[in-house]
Amino acid sequence: MADDLSNTMDRVKGHVKWFDPIKGFGFVVAEGGGPDILLHVNVLRNFGQSSVADGAVIEVTTHRTDRGVQAVEVIAIVPPARELPSGLTDIAEMDPAEVAELPMAPARVKWFDKAKGFGFANLFGDGEDVFIHIEVLRLSGLSDLQPGEAIAMRVIEGRRGRMAAEVLAWEAALEPQEG
Repeated sequence: MADDLSNTMDRVKGHVKWFDPIKGFGFVVAEGGGPDILLHVNVLRNFGQSSVADGAVIEVTTHRTDRGVQAVEVIAIVPPARELPSGLTDIAEMDPAEVAELPMAPARVKWFDKAKGFGFANLFGDGEDVFIHIEVLRLSGLSDLQPGEAIAMRVIEGRRGRMAAEVLAWEAALEPQEG
């Protein structure tokens, strides 16, 4: 049985067409074309994330079934290109290298409303709220956050207070960052 399974596995690079964490799935479009690839939230969780941003570059191992092609493992995710809206001038004015030099701080999501486009988290050991904008989340490769979720953030002091400049899933923050 294992031989049959390994013969139908492919490594595919593409981009996230869409992903809905509420529904628990989304689809990936392969670079080389072909049918959409189903990406289930459990496969994403095995990678250490509970969501992924639309447009993110993703590399997955796939398996062809009677019902179509499904991702069975996420190998890598690269967030979408950095294009911040003018309302986030505090972050847009920063060089990405400056952001990368900020310390990664452990935090817990207080609440996040995808429809409103923002939410708040608290750094561990600090009761002050840190603002999280949906575009910062998207550029970090995520599409949504759940209350109580453990994350890691790079935080800046903006004109209106503390705000996240980058957000990572907790598991991703534990891995050594390439640089």
